[in-house]
Amino acid sequence: MDYWVIWLILAVALGVAEIFTLTTALGLLGGAALITSVTAALGLPLPLQFLVFAVTTVAGMVVVRPIARRHLKPPPADRRFGVQALVGKSAYALSEVTGRDGRVRIGGEEWSARAYDETLVIPAGAVVDVIEIEGATALVYPRD
Repeated sequence: MDYWVIWLILAVALGVAEIFTLTTALGLLGGAALITSVTAALGLPLPLQFLVFAVTTVAGMVVVRPIARRHLKPPPADRRFGVQALVGKSAYALSEVTGRDGRVRIGGEEWSARAYDETLVIPAGAVVDVIEIEGATALVYPRD
């Protein structure tokens, strides 16, 4: 069996493994194996194929991996926008908030609300924290 076929099989196997693990490392190794497969098909000797594999792997780890990691991290709290910026803010209960319904004021806007813990009943006038936003409903928990 030719070396380029072996490198190609390795690239496909690493690509499939990357789909299941989502680590980016296996994808980078698969890309390096694919590039090495092309160089092996061009007739590069085996020791140089290993060198190409090592160089492309290191280049991928140095260049691509930091970019991928930056995109996987959630944005800091001060860079959130939209409804996600409301999570963690305090609110004022305008009406009684139960596990089924209620109304709160968050930053000057009136929102429908539910208690995060469905067994709680939060009285009107209580200060609450926004735990999560589900659609147009704020899930809140009373501040102690």
